[in-house]
Amino acid sequence: MTTEKPKAPIRQLRLVVEAEDYEEALAFYRDVLGLPEQEAYEGEGDARVTILDAGRATLELSNPAQVKLIDRVEAEGQPSARLRVAFEVEDTEAVTTELVEAGAELIAAPRETPWRSQ
Repeated sequence: MTTEKPKAPIRQLRLVVEAEDYEEALAFYRDVLGLPEQEAYEGEGDARVTILDAGRATLELSNPAQVKLIDRVEAEGQPSARLRVAFEVEDTEAVTTELVEAGAELIAAPRETPWRSQ
């Protein structure tokens, strides 16, 4: 007998980021990081939005102690912002180098974490 998993009520997690330099942000995330463009819209008063496909999404809820642990392990103790955005990629070191060369700020070098992510 096959047990079907009930359908989740949420179909998508969407993170909206306000970018002062929209063109620079778009070039970085779409062209450098390689997130495929799904849709783009323009509205009144030069309003613009581009929806990029970032793959599978998860929502991580962490208490302050866990955030401090993550900061120690992943960012050499540098405190993170209230929201952290992370992308899983195939080759962490190569992608990190490419992103830094494109203007990203390196906070800490890639490393394997105790939870086996890089």
